[in-house]
Amino acid sequence: MGIVGTLIAALCCFTPILVVLFGVVGLSAVVGYLDYVLLPALAIFVLITIYAILRRARKI
Repeated sequence: MGIVGTLIAALCCFTPILVVLFGVVGLSAVVGYLDYVLLPALAIFVLITIYAILRRARKI
């Protein structure tokens, strides 16, 4: 779950997919606020992924 969330957040942060999509839909005014949502989401999912990897490594 954490890896999927990390990939989705990274995709949204590092590619202009949302910018183009919002421009097509007519919501380009929202583009300036995407960083306030996407970067914390990326950080949270990265932390969840690291936690899961460390927890799995301790079980082995």
